[in-house]
Amino acid sequence: MIELKQLTVRFGEKVIFHDFNLTLPDHGIVTVMGESGIGKTTLLRVLSHTLRPQKGVIAGLEGRRVSVAYQEPRLLEWKSALDNVALVSDRETARRLLCALSMQEAMAQPASELSGGQKQRVSLARAFAFGNDVVLLDEPFAGLDEENKRGAAELIRTARLAVVVTHDPSDLELLSPNKKINL
Repeated sequence: MIELKQLTVRFGEKVIFHDFNLTLPDHGIVTVMGESGIGKTTLLRVLSHTLRPQKGVIAGLEGRRVSVAYQEPRLLEWKSALDNVALVSDRETARRLLCALSMQEAMAQPASELSGGQKQRVSLARAFAFGNDVVLLDEPFAGLDEENKRGAAELIRTARLAVVVTHDPSDLELLSPNKKINL
């Protein structure tokens, strides 16, 4: 179980969380929904340890591998889709994950030549290639058509624990989350 206890996060005068408490399960899919600016991405940044809260305790992540797919893909534009995923894994795992996301035809293309939806799928494949206990996904279906959303959802359901930030209620139907959090 992952627990956030008495968490306070603020940016200058803007308070995002004040004495916020949250318990996440060890397995399954957790979706986090809410309006823009409410703190969804901030929550993922805290869980990934890329943002330190001003106050509070995060327990249960010790010794766990955490991977992240951000809203923006953050790819190396001069490297191929395959090479971007293979940065964190072996090439066979990278190929398998890209194929699972219908990226066979674009594996050799430089990221700079990929569409937004293709870049999103490469980012998702890289998060899973890392080999993780917890995968944090910020709007993983952005830029994807319905068929590719279904493929991405299938991959997400293989995670030990996936925390998925979304603003789209239809994503819940694709994911069938164990837990839904409204911020």
